[in-house]
Amino acid sequence: MDDFVSIDNLTPLKEIIAKHKGAPGCAMPILQEAQEVYGYLPIELQKTIAEELGVSLSEIFGIVTFYTQFTLVRKGKYRVGICLGTACYVRGAQNIVDRFCRELNVEVGGTTPDMKFTVDATRCLGACGLAPVMMINEDVYGALTPDMAPDIIAKY
Repeated sequence: MDDFVSIDNLTPLKEIIAKHKGAPGCAMPILQEAQEVYGYLPIELQKTIAEELGVSLSEIFGIVTFYTQFTLVRKGKYRVGICLGTACYVRGAQNIVDRFCRELNVEVGGTTPDMKFTVDATRCLGACGLAPVMMINEDVYGALTPDMAPDIIAKY
């Protein structure tokens, strides 16, 4: 299904914490690396991080919920981020969001039951000249039309 570590295995998390513990602002790199390893930051991982760093759970939770790069829920292997920034929106990005959601049978923010795809509406991806644009993980797609959705999905 995917290459993320189960949250039942805390060994990688403890190694990440040990690598950064004591450095100023160490919570951010710990959270970033933990999310790379586990795919998300459920409360169980946040509790362990808080305990190991000697800070409150509310401090860690505050960081996780403040920064949009972090997620509390497990996402699909392929994260579809469709830009709804101004340039993309005026060029029909909402129709593209709607088509991807229809094709994958999910709502915005939802993940397919097989944990393969998560569809999110994002803000500017910095490729306004290619509008409308989206990313699937690190792959960028520009000059999109709704009819391109099935072929793009099929690649994954």
